[in-house]
Amino acid sequence: MPAYHVDPQTAGSISGTIRYTGKRPVAKKIDMSEDPACVEAHQGKAFDESLIVSPKGGLANAFVYVKAGLEGKRFETASTPVVIDQKGCWFHPRVLGIQTGQTLQVVNSDPVTHNIHPMAEINREWNHSQGAGDSPLARRFIKPEVMIRVKCNIHSWMHAYIGVVDNPYFAVSKGDGSFSILNLPPGNYTVGFWQEGLGTQEQQVTVAPHANAIANVTFKGQ
Repeated sequence: MPAYHVDPQTAGSISGTIRYTGKRPVAKKIDMSEDPACVEAHQGKAFDESLIVSPKGGLANAFVYVKAGLEGKRFETASTPVVIDQKGCWFHPRVLGIQTGQTLQVVNSDPVTHNIHPMAEINREWNHSQGAGDSPLARRFIKPEVMIRVKCNIHSWMHAYIGVVDNPYFAVSKGDGSFSILNLPPGNYTVGFWQEGLGTQEQQVTVAPHANAIANVTFKGQ
């Protein structure tokens, strides 16, 4: 099947803000004492990042993607790798999206050895140790899977999540909860929203020619 190319004269977009309501999370300190280099990287002040809410209630690190509405279209795989870095004994970014077949480049910027272990259920599960100064790793995921949990088998507090989709229409919400998905062909879509501790939501969105559709959602905490 030939790759589908979007007409720039009619392409639209989806944007919005993801908000959090409920009790504000209390910053939970992470114990990194098992590795002095990790403690030093944070000066002993590392905090859990599983729920990040801005002062105005914006929810960061939510994965947003077009879940349905693109059937019958095949999109070219992006040639630019998606990078995940092990730095300061964290995975950066914590949440990322990637197309099927696109290269995931794994980097270790720390002076210690890490182990990246994506616990895929639909794709092939793998794990690989990466020492300080080692060359980047290159891996690919062949099938869509939302989401793949990633851990480091050496440092138990290190977590990340990878959303694998078969199209280029995905985003991760910024610190203020905002997101945007650009260059969409006009149509009716199901947009999926995921947050690691708050679950999933869906919203039906219609993108008109050369227009921006708004999709705002709210996740409720305890």
